[in-house]
Amino acid sequence: MKIAVFGLGLIGGSIAKELSTRSLGTVEVYGIEKNPDHARQAIDLKLVNSILTLEEAIEKCQVFILAVPVNAIENVLLNVLNNIKSHQVVFDVGSTKKEICASIKSHKNRSRFVAAHPLAGTEFSGPQAAILGLFDGKKNIICEKALSDDDAIETTLKIFEFLGMNSYFLSSEEHDKHMAYVSHLSHVTSFALSQTVLDIEKDEKQIFNMASTGFASTARLAKCNPITWTAIFEKNAKYLSEALDVYIVKMKAFKQLVDKIDTQGMHASIEEANQIERVLKGIKLNKK
Repeated sequence: MKIAVFGLGLIGGSIAKELSTRSLGTVEVYGIEKNPDHARQAIDLKLVNSILTLEEAIEKCQVFILAVPVNAIENVLLNVLNNIKSHQVVFDVGSTKKEICASIKSHKNRSRFVAAHPLAGTEFSGPQAAILGLFDGKKNIICEKALSDDDAIETTLKIFEFLGMNSYFLSSEEHDKHMAYVSHLSHVTSFALSQTVLDIEKDEKQIFNMASTGFASTARLAKCNPITWTAIFEKNAKYLSEALDVYIVKMKAFKQLVDKIDTQGMHASIEEANQIERVLKGIKLNKK
């Protein structure tokens, strides 16, 4: 199988690295990358066999993986679908889905597209951030399954299974809503925390000296690529705004507890928050 990966950053580069390294020659991986530095790094790191143009990839490859920023996926996807053949498959790995799916809903080759989102990543970016094992044991979401051909779904699932992922299915709207609440809001929280500390703690040495693992783990996401995350926030603004409204209410409520030195209220609030451990362990609450 010959696969073309559009965009060789963290996700695209890690997919290419996995396929190139672990397929034992059964898969040939090619890259399409407009950033010349990233293209050169991808070759040097042996993530891909070579860099192709779209036209060359259409002639050579059977599968196309779109790992460009989400605000660029629609244009790239349209270009691929306009030229794709009936046996070829294209899927994306973007963090938002509703607008991408809507943009090609009526396209004659819509059924050759699979809307996917592997739930994996780090705070780093670029081809040098690509790592083996990034996807092992993680989950992958596929949206609007019924609009894709069975063989396109099968091919896509096989690739994600090869990466070590378990896939499940959602509508594009449900995907974007849940991602805003769980993932995208977490990034905004990290950005805001980092900005707050930088604003109020002018002695950067003390930030370094006193930053415990709690701050370090919470602020980790603030190191993410601003290009990638600005695009995600742009494409999921509606649901992210809803999540922020609730988050701001919670923050104001906790501030009131602090201002009143309401220790019982703070204890109760933290105890309520402790329920997240049960959720993250997948334990259902038995309601009477």
